[in-house]
Amino acid sequence: MALRLDLKRIAACNLFRNQHKYLRNFATEKSSDSNKSGRASNLDGPTTNIPSKEIVTPFPPLTEPLKDLPQVEYAQVRKEQEETRVTTLSNGLRVASENRFGQFCTIGVVIDSGPRYEVAYPSGIAHFLEKLAFNSTIEYPEKDIILKELEKHGGICDCQSSRDTFIYAASADSRGLDQVTKVLGEVVMRPQLKSEEVDMARQAVLFELESLHMRPEQEPILMDMIHAAAYRDNTLGLPKLCPQTNAPKIDRNMLLTYLKHHHTPQRMVVAGVGVNHDEFVRAVEKHFVENKATWEIEPVKNRGAYTVDSSIAQYTGGHKTEECEIPIYASVGLPELAHVVIGLEGCSHQDDDFIAACVLNIMMGGGGSFSAGGPGKGMYTRLYTNVLNRYHWMYSATAYNHAYMDSGLFCIHASAPPTHVRNMVEVITKELVNMSSAPNPTELKRAKTQLQSMLLMNLESRPVVFEDIARQVLANGQRKKTQHFIDSIAKIQAEDIQKVARRFLSSSPALAARGQIQGLPTLKDIQAGILQNGVLPGKRLSLFR
Repeated sequence: MALRLDLKRIAACNLFRNQHKYLRNFATEKSSDSNKSGRASNLDGPTTNIPSKEIVTPFPPLTEPLKDLPQVEYAQVRKEQEETRVTTLSNGLRVASENRFGQFCTIGVVIDSGPRYEVAYPSGIAHFLEKLAFNSTIEYPEKDIILKELEKHGGICDCQSSRDTFIYAASADSRGLDQVTKVLGEVVMRPQLKSEEVDMARQAVLFELESLHMRPEQEPILMDMIHAAAYRDNTLGLPKLCPQTNAPKIDRNMLLTYLKHHHTPQRMVVAGVGVNHDEFVRAVEKHFVENKATWEIEPVKNRGAYTVDSSIAQYTGGHKTEECEIPIYASVGLPELAHVVIGLEGCSHQDDDFIAACVLNIMMGGGGSFSAGGPGKGMYTRLYTNVLNRYHWMYSATAYNHAYMDSGLFCIHASAPPTHVRNMVEVITKELVNMSSAPNPTELKRAKTQLQSMLLMNLESRPVVFEDIARQVLANGQRKKTQHFIDSIAKIQAEDIQKVARRFLSSSPALAARGQIQGLPTLKDIQAGILQNGVLPGKRLSLFR
């Protein structure tokens, strides 16, 4: 047995030596005749890899153009393909579209509606309507019929609400434009809202609320809390998520009352991407104008306001906290975390400082401590380099810029173990204060380039273009071209960043916190910290704690 193993070792050594010899000869042997071909074309030639000079194809090399071929003509974007056309119908409904190459289209309705208008109603109307979308209508008595109608044209549908807008949308084959428009017209204008559907929506809302409180991710809850703190009891401060105590109060009559006053043609934009504008207008007139809405057909017993709330958002600042236990992912090994959001009054998307605020948001950036990637993932932003890479106990830090029609909210959300709550607040306060310092040319250029890149990449998606068209037409009556925003971003200078940062810092802070937050500083301490270069009154921050 031992002899057999020794023979195997000797054979392996000899094989290695022979291979090594061939490798050495291949690398060192040189041809004495420069005209000889290499080993690839002559088996008896030298081992040096000399390219062959023999002609192996009658075609010219790729570096030379082919003869007698016509000049290449590249596709050009026609003016009508990048033009957004807007038509206002007889009832005030606006129809906007942009024709794009492709077999599929995205059409939908964006409505000036949402939680900010629920001041005279129990908060949660929009949450209910979101769950009731694409249910039975007058023309389609069951939800399955709607889905089958969309499936005929390879379609999908979705409904989403934000604080100031409500969106119904569908993507399908362009040849089914009329049928898909009919589905949208029925869903938006003529829902049945059966009692059993409202009950199912109520159960869905309650289940979603329960599941949100069982997940470690706290962003949806904290965004509601920071808005409630920043806009106390008015407009944008009203909750997006239905409070659990309000779920039993919302019924069919209340929903129809809200729809009657808020989902009117004057408050809607029907937008389409990848459609012929004239055909689209005819389809919208047929299915949105000619037939009456549900609340016009049957009498509605008013349960709520008789008019639309037109209040302007009033930023107040303030705090909203909740002492509770936050679930953890035990399998991942993450500890229990406390979450804090510090906000400042931002600017609306109609403000002259809006573009500068967007660049500042990208410059702050942030993310989680387990993120990976290069500059495109935000690893060179301030919240990474100054916070996550410096303090080992910080698990996340992310900047947000919420912009609305008449106001805005700029905030930073951070998380850390409960033992570091005070230090976490001081670190975030310092970063807010440092926003007003002059950015170096490299980070400013990087932030502007990243924002331009994100804008262009997002607008490659047809549904994103649809939403961009609808939101701009709803707010301004027209759509500004992409080049306008690219040029506006390029013009931002360091002085513009400092100006908008100082403007934000001049407002009263808003604070939201959730979890084990016994050591949370007061709002007064945070206000004092902003005035003292980010240093909170009391104990000093230690890097090694």
